[in-house]
Amino acid sequence: MDSLQIIGYGGALLIGISLGLIGGGGSILAVPVLAYLFAIDEKIATAYSLFIVGISALIGGLRQHFRGYVDWRTAIVFGIPAIIGVSVVRHYVVPALPNILFTINDFEFTRRMAMFGLFAILMLPAAFSMLREKKEKMASTSIQQVKYNYTLILIEGLIVGGVTGLVGAGGGFLIIPALVILANVKMKVAVGTSLVIISFKSLLGFFLGDALTVSIDWGFLIRFTGLSLLGIVIGIYLSNFINGDKLKKGFGYFIFVMSGFIFYMEFLAGK
Repeated sequence: MDSLQIIGYGGALLIGISLGLIGGGGSILAVPVLAYLFAIDEKIATAYSLFIVGISALIGGLRQHFRGYVDWRTAIVFGIPAIIGVSVVRHYVVPALPNILFTINDFEFTRRMAMFGLFAILMLPAAFSMLREKKEKMASTSIQQVKYNYTLILIEGLIVGGVTGLVGAGGGFLIIPALVILANVKMKVAVGTSLVIISFKSLLGFFLGDALTVSIDWGFLIRFTGLSLLGIVIGIYLSNFINGDKLKKGFGYFIFVMSGFIFYMEFLAGK
């Protein structure tokens, strides 16, 4: 095991710690850790990320369920099109993408550039969501009767699922506003429900897509995910002593830096 891999496994632990401390965001680092520290190609890195994101979100979703912050009906209504979107993209679209998508003179725009470039762009709203002050009223945490805009929920679910399939990220920053606006649920319930949706669509997308089309190194994936889960336990414990809101802002700025790093590595380094 070389030094980069040791750092990579440390990164897996830190991903879990951040999830335990601030309740989100850490899984967005799974793709860069897998790609740059373990030198895993873009298709496998995003596939492994789906599994890691799914397991982590499942743990978080169950915690929120026992606290009464999950609207299961909304999770199913939104989750089904999201699952369809991510499964179709992982099973049919990603395997069909050529290594070189197009060329302009001597410049070759590759599949890796497209997937990681989109990933870097989507990291920006995720970072903004961590920096933004939450001003929503939290007076009621009970699940209320909601009215669904089924057409918009279907479209949003398919889009979120497709994006998740391409970049291997959970997409909570897209799901939460959609649940608040389209299903009229309270913010805390939207956060808990989004974790359930992320878990189902990520895990089913992985098992219905990548697990059937590519060779999975289960030993490595279980080790990495296990360290992340250990990190979640450590993070939950540390959250009793550390202000998660301040950490969340710091982590938001860190995601900005990581976005720039990914863009540099894919489009500028070695050019």
